[in-house]
Amino acid sequence: MAQQLAGEGLSARPQRSKTGPNRYTPGPSLNPNCPVNQSPLYKLHSEAGAALRPPEEASPLLTYGAVPAEYAAANEGAILFDRTDRGLVQIDGSDAADVLHRILSNTVKDLEAGEGNRNLLLTGKGKIRFDFDMRRESEGFRLSTIPGGAPALLQAIDMFIFAEDVQLTDATEKHAPLFLGGPQADAILSALGLELPSALHQTCQTELDGTVVRVTRHAPFGLAGYSVDGGPALAPILWSRMLEGGAVPSGRVVSDILRVEACVALPGHDIDENIYPQEARLEEAFNLSKGCYIGQEVVAKIDTYGGLNKRLYALKVSHDDPVPRGSKLSRWSEEKGEWRDLGVVTSWAYSFKQDTGQVLAYVKRRHQEPGTVFRIDEGPAEATLLE
Repeated sequence: MAQQLAGEGLSARPQRSKTGPNRYTPGPSLNPNCPVNQSPLYKLHSEAGAALRPPEEASPLLTYGAVPAEYAAANEGAILFDRTDRGLVQIDGSDAADVLHRILSNTVKDLEAGEGNRNLLLTGKGKIRFDFDMRRESEGFRLSTIPGGAPALLQAIDMFIFAEDVQLTDATEKHAPLFLGGPQADAILSALGLELPSALHQTCQTELDGTVVRVTRHAPFGLAGYSVDGGPALAPILWSRMLEGGAVPSGRVVSDILRVEACVALPGHDIDENIYPQEARLEEAFNLSKGCYIGQEVVAKIDTYGGLNKRLYALKVSHDDPVPRGSKLSRWSEEKGEWRDLGVVTSWAYSFKQDTGQVLAYVKRRHQEPGTVFRIDEGPAEATLLE
């Protein structure tokens, strides 16, 4: 099974010879200068023969080599991803809820211990600075970030703290989440004796081998499942036990396929400070009724009056060769007698659903009807907008 390089995106196509993982160029990070927390499972993956990037790079696990079987597990069984390189910001103090509620796009004060949401820190112009998963605990809040993202997020929040009782800590070294998704995920985790949350972003805690394990219901990549975090010491044990329970290990190749098929934006790759939340389909990450927060007026104005110039869409490609990130989508204008640039590609993957390549791209308004055909760069390849 091949691992195919596409500029700054990765996926795989069936029936091709295997290429080396060093050909993969990682996508950009929102905070590229911040060090990434090395996965405590890296040696385990290497000894198992998985395709890997260098350990200091984000999301180093690419695939265990059987991409079709890994993809099938996500839809028919259970698929296991290593996300232990994610960052974590710990926020405590009696004023923590007030400060976070005042600056973040989604609700904070209304959350009870064990509840959470996807949340954003925006610019004053309503564009995305940071995208993260937040949960409330009895003693404070925990913000799970992209790999390497904790230091910059911590610093950004610290700018809004004056005399309030708020303590910020980079707790990345304690954070080692695994993600188990697919229809058999519940059975595997229940067999381990772990309590499972029923609501999205809800967290349950269970003690396993003397260590507290937090299980949070999530849907990254557009796949329903659970984030399981027992810290770095327990991560190898949890990984092995879930494999023994029938989970199939996987990596960035299949997670890219799943999210591109589901039209789910990847922070740092499809999302940066030039993007409004609505453009990236992040409606779940902001609350229009919570009151003021940074960028709130712009977000509310877009919701009320519309006016988005572009929005993220999935498009079917006329071939299965990788399409580089940044490729232009254009259409011929009879009125102007020229090709007009109307979109830009941000992600590519081989789609098993489409049996060809698929891209995510920001497409300009008035050109967003399903079935609309675009030329890719100078052609002859084309991309057709999907529903």
